[in-house]
Amino acid sequence: MGSRPLLPILLSLTIVAGCVPAPRPTTDGPPPAGDHPPPASLEPRNEPLAATGNPPWYEVDGRRYHVLPTAEGYVAQGIASWYGMKFHGRPTSSGEPYDVHALTAAHRTLPLPSYVRVTHLATGNSVVVRVNDRGPFVEGRLIDLSWAAARELGMVDQGTAEVEVRALGQSAVEGRWFIQAGAFAERRNARRLARRLADLLATDLQIVPLRRAGKTLWKVRVGPLASLERARELGRRLEAAGHADFQVVVEPELSGQAGQEPPGRPVSAADGSSPG
Repeated sequence: MGSRPLLPILLSLTIVAGCVPAPRPTTDGPPPAGDHPPPASLEPRNEPLAATGNPPWYEVDGRRYHVLPTAEGYVAQGIASWYGMKFHGRPTSSGEPYDVHALTAAHRTLPLPSYVRVTHLATGNSVVVRVNDRGPFVEGRLIDLSWAAARELGMVDQGTAEVEVRALGQSAVEGRWFIQAGAFAERRNARRLARRLADLLATDLQIVPLRRAGKTLWKVRVGPLASLERARELGRRLEAAGHADFQVVVEPELSGQAGQEPPGRPVSAADGSSPG
């Protein structure tokens, strides 16, 4: 009699155990043998920036990284590594699931997505990858490749390789360029910065009210500017003057994107109305 209640309990444990997904690998590595399909080749194309993974800047382990507004002209040499099954299926910084079989990569500052050609400097092997993730955050590393991309370069077994990373094309960044120089809860502080920068840069500035959740944030912007090159030129002047806390941003030509509140009317730095 005392043993009868055990049967439904044991059955319940069996059913629950059958619903538990297989545990993720705790160590990184390649896919199982036999699960090595050839990767599909990539053709670089213009794509809209991902909705996530492209903040002006972010911090990891106390270090700040500034996301580039465009991949145009990017070339760098450094150490590539690769990541595998430990992260397979997990969301990348762009929100897409990581696929060890796809030709993708992680980079700390290139806009997501970007297309780059990665060349193994010792062998000359190269592969085109789509950057859709952030990393690597190991000192001395330049880019983290998917397992498939690392296999194309012939660097899976050695784990790392010295490479060149060269951008191909660029993400769709058509629009007007600005330098965002500051944001303030009080308009008088924004006007004070705008006046100082107007004297320094001798160019147009705007104070833009951004209203969200019933509050107003006053953003100081330099521009609009004719090109990214002009924005970089003024950025170097700001840095030389000791004002390094700014971001180069592009404002799409189409406004009123879904899920975003449009900013308020730009206010001239010389606007003499009383602070809000």
